[in-house]
Amino acid sequence: MDTAHTPLPALFVSHGSPMLALEPGTTGPFFQRLGRAIDTHFGRPKAIVVVSPHTAARMPLVLGSAAHHAVHDFGGFPPALYELQYSPPGAPALGARVTDLLAARGIAVQPSDEAGLDHGIWSVLRFAWPEADVPVLPVALAPQQPPATQWALGEALAPLLAEGVLVLGSGSLTHNLRLVFGNRRVDATGAEDGEEMAESRAFRDWVAGRSAARDRDALLAYRAQAPHAALMHPTDEHWLPLYIAAGAGGLAAPGLRLHDAVTYGCLAMDAYAFGAGAQPLAEALAE
Repeated sequence: MDTAHTPLPALFVSHGSPMLALEPGTTGPFFQRLGRAIDTHFGRPKAIVVVSPHTAARMPLVLGSAAHHAVHDFGGFPPALYELQYSPPGAPALGARVTDLLAARGIAVQPSDEAGLDHGIWSVLRFAWPEADVPVLPVALAPQQPPATQWALGEALAPLLAEGVLVLGSGSLTHNLRLVFGNRRVDATGAEDGEEMAESRAFRDWVAGRSAARDRDALLAYRAQAPHAALMHPTDEHWLPLYIAAGAGGLAAPGLRLHDAVTYGCLAMDAYAFGAGAQPLAEALAE
C-alpha cells in the first residue's frame, strides 16, 4: 500500500516492567518490527512526541532539552539494567510548536529545558529505534486531569502526524501491581505466568472492541462501562496515555490493536494505532 501521503498513526503502547529492556519476551521483538514498519512504509519519524506516566506534573510540561538520556527511575532490579543507556537528541524547536498547539486549544502548558527519558519511554524506543537517532520530545502527563482533557490534548497534537512527527502514548493497558506481585502469578525466579486472568482478558477485549467500533463515549467512560475496570486500573495514570493517542489519531478510522500480549497473567502489553495510518501500519506489520 502506498503510504507516502498518509499521516503517521498515533500509537499507544504498554511498556510493562522495566525488565522489558533485558527480558523482551514477545513485546521487544514487536517494538523492533514496529520501528521497521514505520520507517519502511511512512518514513523514519522526524521526531517523537511521547507521554508516559512516569514523567508527571500538575500540568503538561514540555521537556524541550537539546539532548536526552535514560533515567533509571526504579529500584531493586539487576545491575545490568542500570547500565543500559539511550541518548537520543531532543527537539527544542518542536517543543515550542507543541507548546503553541496546546496553548491555542486553551490547554495550560509549561515549557521546560529539562532532559531525561523515563523507563516508559527509553525501554520502548531502544527496541524500535536502537540507533537513538530520532529526536524525542517528552511531554509530562498531568494524571489528575480527566479522560476528556487528555483526549483534547491529543487532538491538539493531531497536526503533527501529517508533518512526520510520531505521537506516542506509553502506559499499560492493564496495571495492577498488587495483582502482579500479590497473587503468586510471578514465581520465585520472576518467571512470567502464561495463564491470563479471565478479568484481564475481558477488559482487554472490551478495549479492542470499543476502539475498533470508534466508541469514544464508551472509552471515556471506561470506569463505568469496561468489565473489571477498577481491578485492572486501581488508578488511572497508566491508562490515560491511550486517550492522548486516540485523540491525536482520531476515530474517523477504527482504532486497531497491533499487539495482543500479557505478562504475569494480568499485566497487559497491548499496543494500539489510531488514525488514517492505523490500517496501513497493521498491514505492514502483517507482511
